[in-house]
Amino acid sequence: MMAHDASQSRRRIAVIGGGIAGLAAAHRVVELEPAAEIVLFEASGRLGGVLHTERRDGFLLELGADSFITSVPWAIDLCRRIGFADQLIETNPAHRRALVVRDGRLYPVPEGFMLMEPRALWPVMKSPLLSVRGKMRVLAELLVRARRDGADESLASFARRRLGREAFERLVQPLVAGIYTADPEKLSLAATLPRFLEMERRHGGLIRAARERDTSSDEAEGGARYSMFVAPRDGMQSLAEAVAARLPAGTVRLNSAVTRVTPRAGGGWEVWLDSGGQGAGGVERAGAAFACEAVILAVAAPLAGRLVEPFDTALAASLAGIPYAGTAIVLVGYDDGQLARPLDGFGFVVPDVEHRPILSASFSSVKFPGRAPDGKTLVRVFIGGAMRPDLATAPEEELRRIAASELAALLGAKGDPVFLGIAPWPAAMPQYHLGHLERVAEIEKRVAAWPNFALAGNAYRGVGVPHCIKSGEAAAERVVATRARR
Repeated sequence: MMAHDASQSRRRIAVIGGGIAGLAAAHRVVELEPAAEIVLFEASGRLGGVLHTERRDGFLLELGADSFITSVPWAIDLCRRIGFADQLIETNPAHRRALVVRDGRLYPVPEGFMLMEPRALWPVMKSPLLSVRGKMRVLAELLVRARRDGADESLASFARRRLGREAFERLVQPLVAGIYTADPEKLSLAATLPRFLEMERRHGGLIRAARERDTSSDEAEGGARYSMFVAPRDGMQSLAEAVAARLPAGTVRLNSAVTRVTPRAGGGWEVWLDSGGQGAGGVERAGAAFACEAVILAVAAPLAGRLVEPFDTALAASLAGIPYAGTAIVLVGYDDGQLARPLDGFGFVVPDVEHRPILSASFSSVKFPGRAPDGKTLVRVFIGGAMRPDLATAPEEELRRIAASELAALLGAKGDPVFLGIAPWPAAMPQYHLGHLERVAEIEKRVAAWPNFALAGNAYRGVGVPHCIKSGEAAAERVVATRARR
């Protein structure tokens, strides 16, 4: 292997992980330091990570994330910089609402109920999702004193304390599960939805905060600001491909698993490839080491922990301590005539108290155009999560049976689906449990001790696509800034 002098003007920077965080990191390095040689190692045979789109039988199938939100700037800004913004489409304005299961029937989320914030009280009072007692308890939120001790509080504790048990069980828990696939009893509110803590601290409560802010028609939609969600016309993977296309030729190394990274005695890093991995710079042999000046790890926290263990056991332990949950997505296609119930929303969520075997379902072909052939409907059913980990890894035949059975019961689907597909995502979603922010602060402190080294991904300060992009770009800025200070 040829020696590499890290002091040369043309720096080598390695990015490990070809999901959207790693791609964003590599692209940002190119923007900030175009003379650098970037090499991105991806263990699998494709880029994109959870951005995975396929076309089958006329359906456009999102096997992972299906959209991203524009109320935070990082994803939309990247799309503009790479000339991709004109590929984005908005959600269908005719059906911008979510539904919730109660006693086997679907009801809309009360208009203006935003996860935990009742921006309009009258729709809550009219909703059949809550009993009279549950509605009165929501109104009593005005009388609940603000908590001032600053201790990390679970999302479940906060929601029950402010809105009551019934509103938590029937509205908050299923809506939050649709985002985090988590156990709300363990979920840190400060790490996941800190704006609700800020509402309590600044205004004394959620209803008061809602009354004091200006609302718009977009903000008054039930469950989420669906007008703020966009998706690429050709699917989420096309975003990953568009970012990759902006990287210099030869940047990406697919089927190149990394086993460890180690600091070099004279400065810089070595990235060690798995047996059969393909190196860069003319190196193609099992167990090869790729010498570089900077490294960005854009992989899941447990893998990042294994990679750093040779040089920082404390950092490895902190990374390994971030738990993950798995989910299976079942993609189900029907002829329109097979569905007895009109799909008058973007999907439904299922409260845990309903004791049903699914978390939620998204009406893909209602939400965005071009997801199903004319005369057909595509539904994505989510199974598993932190509350039902046994189902996330159930056999595919069992997952298909569950999805078809639940859609028959809840949507009146008749007959066999015309399409059935499975997208398993074992241990794919990091869980921001109580103490998560303290753990991340410790991780960031340990990372700061290593020059030209950074972490990126959804395990730290946000799970959505925009947050992953922000994380990747921040990692790139860190390693570039390290050189600028020299």
